[in-house]
Amino acid sequence: MIWYVVLILLTGAERVVELVISKRNAARAFAAGGMEFGQRHFPFMVTLHTGFLLACIAEVLFLDRPFIPALGWPMLAIALLAQVGRYWVIHTLGAQWNTRVIVVPGAGRVASAGLYRWLRHPNYWIVAIEGVALPLVHTAWVTAAVFTVLNAVLLLRFRIPIENGALRLLDER
Repeated sequence: MIWYVVLILLTGAERVVELVISKRNAARAFAAGGMEFGQRHFPFMVTLHTGFLLACIAEVLFLDRPFIPALGWPMLAIALLAQVGRYWVIHTLGAQWNTRVIVVPGAGRVASAGLYRWLRHPNYWIVAIEGVALPLVHTAWVTAAVFTVLNAVLLLRFRIPIENGALRLLDER
């Protein structure tokens, strides 16, 4: 159980690194005339993702979820691969990667590099996969189910259309 808590804490630390990268990229984008879209949903996204990590730990500790090797090891491998995918997306987008939706006039859409060759929104796929895999490393199935539903219904239902609209604006410029 201790190793699982360490895994979640390391994942949280990684998210802090992402926020630092995002803040740096946002500052550059705004300096280049970038416009932000969908600001209202951002606090909900932060709350959902923070709550997800806390729920992973809470469910395992308070509901005494066991580590089942036949489930835990494959889910750990998938969660680690999700991290690789996440940084592939960050690397592919470079200075355009952000946790916010910011469009910079004159910046081209990335559609033929990295995972974007095969998927339109690869980071959202990665988050969805991680949202199942990370809790199931230690059989936190309630967290996996609740995060998946909340992520899909409350967040992506709004985020993807906002991002698609912003990308259309980018294409028009």
